[in-house]
Amino acid sequence: MKTFDLFIVELDKAINDTITTDSGLELYIDTRFNEFENRVTEGPVVAVPFKYETGVKPGDTLYFHHLVVLKEGQPLTGIDNHYIVKYNHDHAVNNQAIAFKDQHTGVVEPLKGWSLLEPVEEEEVQESEFIEVVKLNETLPTRGRVAFTSSGIEALDLSVGDVVGFKENRDYRITIDGKEYYRTRVEDLLYKEI
Repeated sequence: MKTFDLFIVELDKAINDTITTDSGLELYIDTRFNEFENRVTEGPVVAVPFKYETGVKPGDTLYFHHLVVLKEGQPLTGIDNHYIVKYNHDHAVNNQAIAFKDQHTGVVEPLKGWSLLEPVEEEEVQESEFIEVVKLNETLPTRGRVAFTSSGIEALDLSVGDVVGFKENRDYRITIDGKEYYRTRVEDLLYKEI
C-alpha cells in the first residue's frame, strides 16, 4: 500500500482494556469513564507517506496522537485493525505522527515539528520553617528536559539534556517504553535555561 501523506498502523485494539497480573491472570478494565487514559498511542507501521522522507519504515513503531483511536478513531475503511495517522510535514498542529522507534536500532526520533521532553521537577520554595504554604491550585508544568534529538531541536541549537521552557497547557503526555514524556510542538518552546 502506498499513501500520499498518511501513516497506516496496525493495532490489535484501540483501547487497553485488560491488565495481566504477575500470576498471568488477565483482568478486564471498564474503560467507559476513562477511555482517554487507556487509549493506545503506538503501533507498528504498515505504510509510510511516499510524499515525504520521514525516515520511518514499515515495521517501525509509530507514536501518535490519541485522536487516532479515541471515540471510534480513524480506522482505514475496508481493512480491520488498521488506522490512519495524519502526517503534515509543514505544520505540526496537523501532524498526528509524533515520533517513531527504529525496529533495528531501538532509537526513538521525534518527527517533524515535535519534541519529546522529560518532566523537570518544579522546585518548591519553603519560605519559612514554621509556616507551610498550602496551594489550592496545581501549578501546570512549563519546563522539560530535551529527551531526543530531531531536526527541529537541532535547528534551535538545542541538545539532549537541555532544559527548555514551553507555553502553559502544552504538557501533553505520551508513554514510550514505559516512561512518560511531554510531547510538545517545537514552535511552543520558548527558551533554553542557561
